[in-house]
Amino acid sequence: MKTSRVAGLLLAAGQGARLGTPKALVEYAGERLVDRGVRLLADGGCHPVVVVLGAATVQVRGAVTVRNPDWATGMGSSLRVGLGALPEEAEAVVIALVDQPLIRPGAVRALIDASADLAVATYGGRRRNPVLITREHFAEVAELAVGDVGARAFIKAHPELVTEVPCDEHGDPTDIDTPEDLHLLETQ
Repeated sequence: MKTSRVAGLLLAAGQGARLGTPKALVEYAGERLVDRGVRLLADGGCHPVVVVLGAATVQVRGAVTVRNPDWATGMGSSLRVGLGALPEEAEAVVIALVDQPLIRPGAVRALIDASADLAVATYGGRRRNPVLITREHFAEVAELAVGDVGARAFIKAHPELVTEVPCDEHGDPTDIDTPEDLHLLETQ
């Protein structure tokens, strides 16, 4: 699979209720999480990068932004909006979450290099994000993405498609959900 045929999709629509502010707006190490996420996907080899926004509307350089009017219903609606916004020439997509700032571009490259229909990053043997899904599965992924569930339902329904890609050397999947989470990351 050619890297240029893999789009990036950054889910960044949530309001960050436990954090007290939309995660897309949060700064970590001098950079907004939304900008870090776009850079992760672009530097990892994805083009274009599509960002799904909702609770906050922000200008994002280097990406196509789409708004999810139903962002409050959960991640599933954002995934559906994002998949629908991908260009026809995209043969696959790498999906990342805005609240995991310690994942590095090598994880994205490793997923692309796996040449799989469904590649899932693992850290310490546990499945996490990002994930790569080929176009032939977009419709079913969208159909199963309900409520606050993204691609997890599709992954669970199709274990035969899953290629686990160890990404321990490419960062840490720790996510930022609370002010305490952010403080812990900033003091490490």
